[in-house]
Amino acid sequence: MKKILVAALLAGSFTAPAYSGPAEYVYMPKVEYGEREIDIKYGSRKMNGGDLSAASIGLGFGLTEYWFSEVYVKYNRANDTTSLDAYEWENKFQLTEIGKYPIDVGMLFEVERPQDRTEGYEVTFGPLLQTEFDKLQLNANLLFKRNYRADSANTMQTKYQVQAKYRLKKEFAFGMQGFGELGDYNHWLPASEQSHRFGPAIFGKFVIGNRQAIKYNTAYLVGKTLNTDSKTLRLQLEYEF
Repeated sequence: MKKILVAALLAGSFTAPAYSGPAEYVYMPKVEYGEREIDIKYGSRKMNGGDLSAASIGLGFGLTEYWFSEVYVKYNRANDTTSLDAYEWENKFQLTEIGKYPIDVGMLFEVERPQDRTEGYEVTFGPLLQTEFDKLQLNANLLFKRNYRADSANTMQTKYQVQAKYRLKKEFAFGMQGFGELGDYNHWLPASEQSHRFGPAIFGKFVIGNRQAIKYNTAYLVGKTLNTDSKTLRLQLEYEF
């Protein structure tokens, strides 16, 4: 019963803030025209009441110099059962020329259709920010999420993503990642009820041919979710071609 309860809370509830799953990842504002991508993500979260794992696979295209679009199929595993969780359509827009201004700006617009039709459609949007200092890259995203046409009333939620990456070389970089949920967009929860997860991360990119590369990033996140200690291991692999 505890495992089922944890899975339900992490998947999202309409009487509490919507908590992101363990396969969450940091969005980047950069778009490359003509790039194709196969994206695989996996995450496993351990909590006092049980474990939850999630995975997704996506196919994306750089449709223009400023628009990258990707579709995903998402799965989760809870209470020793693996099931199809949702379909997702992600759109990323690059709003400034990379490196031209002190801060690069992008925008995310994402629509998810959960298998549980009572949840309606989940819409996520918000600005994507990035800046660089020599070998150090910093990212900060402020995102807003709400379920539309859901059976239960719900309000727009606020969440954030942060990342710091120090490049030693193209194949290896190290840094940190952080994710959190703050509550309603116009009335954040008390600090003790918010969710925050931070931890070390490593990154890299291996060029394997003309316009072909494999990128990776992985992180170990520790934090508090619904007043429960949590530990998350997440991994993302991208094949660009």
